[in-house]
Amino acid sequence: MPKMKSHSAAKKRFRSNASGSTIKRGCPGTRHNTGQKSAKRMKRLSSGSTVSSADKVRIANAIK
Repeated sequence: MPKMKSHSAAKKRFRSNASGSTIKRGCPGTRHNTGQKSAKRMKRLSSGSTVSSADKVRIANAIK
């Protein structure tokens, strides 16, 4: 049986820590039209956040 391939788009969008317990993601809305957004808003969006527990298993399998 052939090896399972990882999802290339998921590898670019998500990253996990060494143990795989936490998966981080970037916030949407930071790519373009940034001149209109306030500095406070851009600073908040740049920090990113963690993936919800409901999606964690699905995304972890896509990254592998």
